[in-house]
Amino acid sequence: MNYLIAVLPDRMQAEAAYSALAQEGLPSQQIDILGSGYKSADEFGLIDPNIQAKKGAKRLIYWLVPFGFVAGYAFNFLTGIEIFPVIGNVGNHLIGGLLGAISGALGAYLVGGGVGLTVGSGDALPYRNRLNQGKYLIVVKGTEELTRQATRVLRQFEPENIQGYTEPTGA
Repeated sequence: MNYLIAVLPDRMQAEAAYSALAQEGLPSQQIDILGSGYKSADEFGLIDPNIQAKKGAKRLIYWLVPFGFVAGYAFNFLTGIEIFPVIGNVGNHLIGGLLGAISGALGAYLVGGGVGLTVGSGDALPYRNRLNQGKYLIVVKGTEELTRQATRVLRQFEPENIQGYTEPTGA
């Protein structure tokens, strides 16, 4: 499946572009308008970067927290630092491990969440930002021939951005 996304500055141009696409014979079920009064980014299915950030952090937590615990325990064992002299060596090692686990969780949150927020959403974040600025998106999905035809029609409306995508095939 191929996708074509054009960014238009206002509702009037978006509606005119939609009408022009319909007049060219493109099926209306393969054309979507995103923006105020039409589909939202969530209704269309644009990836939410916040959800991707949470997934990235959760994936990293599963191995960084245990690794952090082991590293903190080993560091305290090797250095012999007494965090609380009253609780003895084993207690201090366990506290060192707990502090290492907390560091691992913080690392997962910052790295996994930050990468998921900036990279995991692909081009969805810029499109969401444009929708938040009050702009409109025309999305055409279909064959390569259909998206080429739609590109010719949409170019006459001088969109701020026009971008084609090809959905990856499952392996």
